[in-house]
Amino acid sequence: MRIAIASEGKDLNSEISTAAARAPYFLIYEDKKLVESMKNPFAIGGGGAGWSVAHIMAQKEVELFIAGKLGENLETALNGKNIKFREDSGKKVSDILDEL
Repeated sequence: MRIAIASEGKDLNSEISTAAARAPYFLIYEDKKLVESMKNPFAIGGGGAGWSVAHIMAQKEVELFIAGKLGENLETALNGKNIKFREDSGKKVSDILDEL
């Protein structure tokens, strides 16, 4: 399963970001192996980040998106692209991977 985690940094010791669509980084894992660490191009800017992030996640073939808190637009957009999502906060990326 391909999973994207909204993160404050670009490694396993980074905290899960509470601002899903505005997270500084997205870490993409497949079978618990990092396949991509990408800087979020929508971390700073105007409205509409949720729709744009969902589009990128669909292009990256993400099946599950994990963040501390998802906005309503991001939830709607992920649902529209058939991407599952989960809110989880106060943890490191490594904690999330251990739980999967």
